[in-house]
Amino acid sequence: MDLFFYLVPGLILAVVLFGAYRVVRRSLQIRSAWNSGLTAEARCLRMFTTTHGGSGDTSVSTTLHHVYEFTARDGRVVRFEEEGGPATTLEGDFVTVHYAEGANVVATAKAPRRATLAASTVAILAFLGVIAVFCVGFMVTYHEMSTVFSFGEGTDDTTNTVVVDGVTMTP
Repeated sequence: MDLFFYLVPGLILAVVLFGAYRVVRRSLQIRSAWNSGLTAEARCLRMFTTTHGGSGDTSVSTTLHHVYEFTARDGRVVRFEEEGGPATTLEGDFVTVHYAEGANVVATAKAPRRATLAASTVAILAFLGVIAVFCVGFMVTYHEMSTVFSFGEGTDDTTNTVVVDGVTMTP
């Protein structure tokens, strides 16, 4: 039974840490694309939406996606998908993209807004941090409580001792 109280918060903590890694990674990618100084004219090849929720009485959230294609400075044709673009960009429209060269070209059609990117990254990391602290706190508290109320397991049955705030008590 103890395993359950460590396993569930541990799994939640693993998901939170992976989410934090993804948020930081994407933020650094977008920042590197903006800081590279490289821009190109890209064409919107496709625009579509995805929806989440809606079962029962839950709300529906819709995310807009765009697929862009451009030619990088070295002649490679790059195609990428981006979430959350403007609804006014339609298929066939031309937009300016910022990109960073490398083995994998990182690109974004979002205009540089460094303060907004930093604020949103910090806000998401703070939220994930609260969840992580709760999970660790839960596991530590459970461990301490199971130690305090173990009632002398592993000793003979004639003496049950409880340690509370450093004071050993025998009933």
